[in-house]
Amino acid sequence: MKKFVITKRKNGEFQFNLIAGNNQVILVSEGYTTRANCEKGIESVKRNSQDSSKFNRMIASNGKPYFNLKATNGQIIGTSQMYESETSRDNGMESVRTNALKAITVDEIPLK
Repeated sequence: MKKFVITKRKNGEFQFNLIAGNNQVILVSEGYTTRANCEKGIESVKRNSQDSSKFNRMIASNGKPYFNLKATNGQIIGTSQMYESETSRDNGMESVRTNALKAITVDEIPLK
């Protein structure tokens, strides 16, 4: 099942992960100070992932490829895992494009 999973970091910030149908995390968000902003980030991923110019192909200092997804304002919405090849990274970008639109949102923050 494709889903955005909202969690809370130890520092109190909210974040989401986009998880593909095979249960692999394909995008991790930046931290958000409020749940509402985190939910807006999810909507931004859905919109911006459909525009290939919003994906920035990157190479980490260890030589592994990864990508960032940016919003219209240039801010990073999410970052991928590190990949073993540029082809795998590009497949990951396509996975975000195809999974984001139909993904449900799941809140995994425990109730107090």
